[in-house]
Amino acid sequence: MEGQSYPPARTIAPLVREHFERHIGDARRRGLDGIASVPDTDAIEAIIQAAFWASLRREEGYMPKISLAFVSPTEAVHPLQFERPLPLAPAALTRVAPAVERAGIHLAVWRDGDGWTVWGTVRAIPSFCFVLEAAAPGLLVIKHHRGDTGKFVNVAVLEGDQIKIVDEHASSLPDCPPLLTSLLGFTGRDIDTGAGRTSDDGDVNVLVQLAVSMRAHGRGGLLLVVPSGADGWRESIVKPISYAVQPPYTGLTRLVNQQSDDEHRDPWVQALTRAVDAVAGLTAVDGAAIMTRDYELLAFGAKIARRKGAPQVEQVSVTEPIEGGVPSTVTPAQLGGTRHLSAAQFVQDQRDALALVASQDGRFTVFAWSPCEEMVHAHRVETLLL
Repeated sequence: MEGQSYPPARTIAPLVREHFERHIGDARRRGLDGIASVPDTDAIEAIIQAAFWASLRREEGYMPKISLAFVSPTEAVHPLQFERPLPLAPAALTRVAPAVERAGIHLAVWRDGDGWTVWGTVRAIPSFCFVLEAAAPGLLVIKHHRGDTGKFVNVAVLEGDQIKIVDEHASSLPDCPPLLTSLLGFTGRDIDTGAGRTSDDGDVNVLVQLAVSMRAHGRGGLLLVVPSGADGWRESIVKPISYAVQPPYTGLTRLVNQQSDDEHRDPWVQALTRAVDAVAGLTAVDGAAIMTRDYELLAFGAKIARRKGAPQVEQVSVTEPIEGGVPSTVTPAQLGGTRHLSAAQFVQDQRDALALVASQDGRFTVFAWSPCEEMVHAHRVETLLL
């Protein structure tokens, strides 16, 4: 595999460089400190090539999961530096993968003479640092470090011969739900690195964490988010509810509302993560979990039914926040199975609600009512959750 070529690496490298050049240039013009170097096109291509072929190898039966950061020894903070740098090659990456598969640890790549080497490992990296994660065999995620409390933003996803570049302007589209807006700047590894309620809209970030956790348990799941203090949603639920929660579970609500200063931040983040995982785990039960916008858990395992007198959902608008993505109108059955059909029907009947659907194959869809289109809008967001 060392001599094999992965053509998408050469195709995407100039586009990725342009992304980092633009963002890093803007950050420097704003006078920000601790900004990463712009990655060379050759470096981007070399890192993608090595990571792709490494992801297809095995080390003692395990699939390597690695994260590579383009950072020099002088830019890194308290790095672990190798006496002899490793070659940026699939075999070398596979051998060292078990030591760096935990979240938040990156293999550091930099130029050595005419080539590229892995000179050590880093935890703290500069803002807008180029990071490539091999998430699964043949599945690579390019992201950049945002500089605030370990957050990363997905830039592109490569899966086999497919290239998906995240559309940074997707959040400006009409009727874009706040969850999607948050996802465009707050992505999957944030939970692992301890990011909680730290952005301008921490409440939305809890939904992001719930989405990531739902996807992670791998069983598929459905979460309905309904208005607080309203009971209209009950018209779309089969009675009796097998697992109704009375009184509503408010553990997640209390944590979200709790103030956490720097001294108590780590315990708070850990408690919030445990509470998120507990609620997300309930979505694995057949049926839907129901939660208010204030994060009070009302039920799980609930069965969705068409509201009395309401029409059956027949069409759904579908978009994915990637460049070149074209909106389409499909029947709910074309999106998936029972969960997708039920979620679309629920949102059509309860237009002030939101439905989050995780598929067993890793797909993730957010259903919301679109006043502009006068129909249910399905936002495919798994590209942002990797």
